[in-house]
Amino acid sequence: MQSMHVRSILKTGPILSSTVDIGKTGFQLRPVAGYLSPRDFLSGLAFRVFHCTQYIRHSSDPFYTPEPDCCHELLGHMPLLANPSFAQFSQELGLATLGASDDDVQKLATLYFFTVEFGLCKQRGKMRVYGAGLLSSVSELRHAVSLSPSGEGKEKTKLKRFDPEITCQEECVITAFQNAYFYTDSFEEAKEKMRAFASKIKRPFGVRYNPYTQSVEVLSSAQKVAALVSELRGDLCIVSNALAKIREQDETVDVEGLATLLKKGIGIESGQNQGGKVDNAENSTNNN
Repeated sequence: MQSMHVRSILKTGPILSSTVDIGKTGFQLRPVAGYLSPRDFLSGLAFRVFHCTQYIRHSSDPFYTPEPDCCHELLGHMPLLANPSFAQFSQELGLATLGASDDDVQKLATLYFFTVEFGLCKQRGKMRVYGAGLLSSVSELRHAVSLSPSGEGKEKTKLKRFDPEITCQEECVITAFQNAYFYTDSFEEAKEKMRAFASKIKRPFGVRYNPYTQSVEVLSSAQKVAALVSELRGDLCIVSNALAKIREQDETVDVEGLATLLKKGIGIESGQNQGGKVDNAENSTNNN
């Protein structure tokens, strides 16, 4: 299968006709005339493209808009997409939708809605907002932060702990305040829970984004995975050498802790047998 490209997502509007780079994260802001389908919008993230509306809320109600406008996009989404960690997280969500069923894409879209759009998290013991829909709407922001966690208040609208398996079934309200908002103990917890949920989605193939060709490659054979492993080895050598030099200058650096974190992140301990097969495939490829 050839490298995948964005399908049916360019509904470019009449005002803006070019993309705009966001900071140094590689994300681009691309204009659209209105709402895209969940699959189209999320698949754009896989290519580090964020589709942005061009209209602005009515002057009669500047503190709330039922639809995403320029204020929402620029004040809510852009600061987060300019953050390298969040940009990577957003792209991972986009990649998770490629090849996924419509039902799974809808679940991911709902989770995106209640985190990236309307999520809250704790910071220094206080509830904070990071969702773009809240950051760009003073009225709904005040409403959300006034709530107590479930069971601690009598409010009709509930503030619930974020659980992807449950939250993905929640109704997304577009034209009014939400019936419920979801929080985590930290922003990182929200990202990790989303990653864990996305990793369980069944797809007929794996994918990865190639930043050099700016395309998505389908990892449909052991040989393709072996080629990717070869690239990763080079990056890991750079990381290893850098850590060694840092430790020479500062012996207090927890190198073992960083190594453990790396193992956990790439699943080395649970995938050793699979790794052996990839090595054999790579050797076979090299011999050919």
